[in-house]
This record gives sequence, structure tokens and C-alpha cells, in this order.
Amino acid sequence: MAAFLVFLLSTLCFSSPTRAEIFTSIGQMTNLIFTERELVQSLKEYIQAEELKLETVRSWANKLDKLTRTSTSDPEGFLAHPVNAYKLMKRLNTEWSELESLVLQDPSDGFISNMSVHRQYFPDEEDEKGAAKALLRLQDTYKLDAESFSKGKLPGVRYNALLTVDDCFDMGKMAYNDNDYYHSVLWMQQALRQMDSGEEAKTPKADVLDYLSYSVYQMGDLPRAIELTRRLLAIEPSHQRAGGNLRYFERLLSKELQDSGQTQPEPADERPIQLDTYQRPKDYLPEREAYEALCRGEGVKMTPKRQSRLFCRYRDGNRNPRLLLKPMKEEDEWDSPHIVRFLEALSDEEILKIKEIATPKLARATVRDPKTGVLTVAHYRVSKSAWLEGEDDPVIARVNQRIEDITGLTVDTAELLQVANYGVGGQYEPHFDFSRRPFDSNLKVDGNRLATYLNYKDEPDAFKSLGTGNRVATFLNYMSDVEAGGATVFPDFGAAVWPRKGTAVFWYNLFRSGEGDYRTRHAACPVLVGSKWVSNKWIHERGQEFRRPCGLTEVD
Repeated sequence: MAAFLVFLLSTLCFSSPTRAEIFTSIGQMTNLIFTERELVQSLKEYIQAEELKLETVRSWANKLDKLTRTSTSDPEGFLAHPVNAYKLMKRLNTEWSELESLVLQDPSDGFISNMSVHRQYFPDEEDEKGAAKALLRLQDTYKLDAESFSKGKLPGVRYNALLTVDDCFDMGKMAYNDNDYYHSVLWMQQALRQMDSGEEAKTPKADVLDYLSYSVYQMGDLPRAIELTRRLLAIEPSHQRAGGNLRYFERLLSKELQDSGQTQPEPADERPIQLDTYQRPKDYLPEREAYEALCRGEGVKMTPKRQSRLFCRYRDGNRNPRLLLKPMKEEDEWDSPHIVRFLEALSDEEILKIKEIATPKLARATVRDPKTGVLTVAHYRVSKSAWLEGEDDPVIARVNQRIEDITGLTVDTAELLQVANYGVGGQYEPHFDFSRRPFDSNLKVDGNRLATYLNYKDEPDAFKSLGTGNRVATFLNYMSDVEAGGATVFPDFGAAVWPRKGTAVFWYNLFRSGEGDYRTRHAACPVLVGSKWVSNKWIHERGQEFRRPCGLTEVD
């Protein structure tokens, strides 16, 4: 404000004729009257802009005050809703920066100082993009339409969260920029649907129609692309790109009609675009459909005959002194390969302590590059993890000892206890826990399965540096319940194991011959609602020679 007044005064002082001559001409002075009126109008517009800015900031503060009171009362529960997690990424990466730019128009030292201090902890563009892609992943895996996300219609949610027109547009634009026209169509269509229902937005409808029409064209639907482009031109007749696109689309359609011998085009489909309107493009994962179906609880091959072979029992670890008074409760989850679940494997107090120790150490989970053996981050593993040693706390040492007592396998050569937390849409796509040698095609497996196995990359030296052999077994502790999603699934034989807090599942990755059991390829399904915590103990071959003697055949 002060700077603007200085500018006004300088204008009056230096833009006028010489002061000694002003009063000599009323006519000239009347000109100054009109100049002053214009300056007053400019000043009023400036004040109005300042008041509008202040009102914008006040409205933002009130909205965020209400939101943060809710979110801070239960941070993990609030972020369990994937839309809340996405919108947090978006707010801190995009919207707070816009607010900063607004305030900077008349600098506020306190606000800027706070922004400078906290900015180092803000998510960046990649975080926002990653959270958006997580919503797309959840949409695909659990067959949820864009409206379900937009209206917050998710199973097990405790907090309502809505996506605005602008949110939907940003989702669609992100997909569009990645040449992902399938998802761009779904989200631009949702943005248009909400606009048509009367919702206000910063995004012009013409922009939504522009992106939507071209994305629909990329999906091969020329009649609908033409209809949407005409709708765009009706709103903005001078839109140059739309005019060119329309002529191009009409020529393509005309050529298609000539090639097919038709005289009239099929009318554009007036039904709203749904998940199944267009076919989702195939990707690199051969078992994508089976994997995602299992995540939804579909395609589980638990037959009555198989069910009859599953039992529960008490396990005392061959009369292990630590298990005699309180043997471990064990349930069969699957018969072959044999997967078991241990009940009450961890207490609530132990889980809290493990989380407390792990939280400051959490870092983006990595995978081992099959070519180099080097650990690296990957888009198909979305979680953070920490490695805990027995020396970190007596609880860790006790958990390690319990795993040894229950399984009968030594953990002296096992890897450290890995604690993992899956964030928004957190997942680990189908993978093996053991390292693979070149596959022996003489193994007795059916042709389809053999063809699939031969597609997997070998990584024979993945654990060579450890000097403890391959991962013979996996012990997986579930340290939280998950409201929706997050199952551990085995696409090869159609099993799904659902997280239950305090329980653990165990299976062997290797046959007694030392060959890998390729059936154990498994995945951690995306977390739809909730926060999934697990801890893994990968047990290696060395030291098991007398605990699990070798065999010569491929049997469990």
C-alpha cells in the first residue's frame, strides 16, 4: 500500500506541468481534477484488490483451520482415505505456493519466514504426481469409476473427501501429459459431468472439452470426438485448435466410411463414458488381470476340496521351552504351496514399539536391479521401509527369537527385520522373494506356466554379497488392520491372504532341493483405504542344513 501511495504522489509531483504555471489556468487545473478522479479510482481498485486478497487468504485460513483440526485429531486415519492423501500432496505442492505468490504481492515477513522454514519439508511436483497416479492405480485395481473418488464413495472410510472440478481436471491433465488417454478420458469426463451439474470452477469448460475430445479421439472413438469438439466450438467459436481438429476428425471419419462401404456414420454414443466404455491398454505385467481380480477378492481358487485339507493347530516348536506354556496358534491358509498364518504373533505393545523405532528411519523402499544387483526405487513398489537390528531394542531381539522358535529355522543368517508402511495406493506388484537362476525347463510344470516362468528375468547373484545363500522362507507380520485393499495375493494359484493385525504368515520360497518355487510369486495389493504396516523377516539357506534337510525332488 505504502509503495503504491509513493507512486501516486510521484505521479502528481513529476508528471504535471511546472507548478509555477498550474494556478494560472483553471482549464489546466480542471484537467488535474479528472486526473485525481482517475487516481482515486485506481486507489479504490487497489484497495478492493487488497481486500479481495485478504478475503481470499481469510477464506483459505478458515477452510484449512477446520480441515487441520479434523486431520490432526487422527492423522493416520485421516490419510487412510486416498483422496485426502492426494489432496494433501496437491495443497502443499501447488495451492500453498499459489497462496504464497498472492501474499508476496504485499510481502508479509512472518508468513514468508514460515514458508521458508517449512518449504524444505513440503512435497514436490513428483509427490503430487505420484499421489495422483496412486488414485489411478486404485481406480484400475478395484474397478472404481471417477465419480466414486470424486464423491468419496469408498468402502470403510471414516472421513469424507470430495474432488472438485479443478481436482478432476488436474487428474485428467496429468494422465494426458503422460499420454495416458484412457485415464484422461475418465477424469475429464468427470470434470465435465460436475460442471454440467452446476459446480463452479476456475477451469474453463472449453479447456475440459479440449482435452476430453482429443483424448477420446486417441481412444479411437471418432463420432464422440467430433460431437465433443462441436460442443467446444459452440462455446468458443474462435478456438483455432478445435476448428482444425474438427476438420481432421471429419476427414478421418469420412475415409473410414468409404473404406467400409458405409454412407452414413454411426451416431455418437450418447451414454456417459464409464470404466468399460474403452478398453484399458495392456502393460508389462503378464498376470495383471488375475492379480487385480484377487485384490478385489475375485478369482480365489478356494474349493471345498481344498478347504477340507486346511486345519488349525497349536505349535510348540518341538517342545521349545518358550512355547510350552503358550504354544503358537497356527492356521492353514493354503495347502500347496503350504502357507500358514500364526495368530497373536505380535502384541499391540510390540507393534507400537516397532513402529516407534522404525518411523524415523523410514525411506523409500527399493528393489534389486536384476542386471546390476544394485538397489533402486521402482514405480511398482510404493512404500517406505526401515531395517531394524536386534540391538536396536529388546523388542526386536524378542521378535527375531520368536520367529526362530516358531519356524524352527535359524535367524542368525536371516536379513534384518524390515518394517514397511504403505502410503496412498501403496503396493508391491507381483514379484519373487528368492533370487532366480536360469530356469530349468525340464521341471515338471504345465506349458502355460512354463511360458510365464521363462518371461521372468534371472537374478542369480541378488544375495551373493551376503554369503548366506538364497531366501529359503518368508515370515510376514501384519502390524495393522486395513479397512479396504492391501491383501497379499498369489496369482499363480489364486490365493489371497488378508491383513489381520498381530498375525503373521509364513511360506517356503525354495523346495528342499534348493530350486525356487515359482508358484510363490506374490504381490502386496494397493491399499485402498487405511494404512498398512508390515514387518518382514527373510530367512536364508545357510544354517538350515540340519533344520530343513535337503531333498532331491521338487516337493514342498
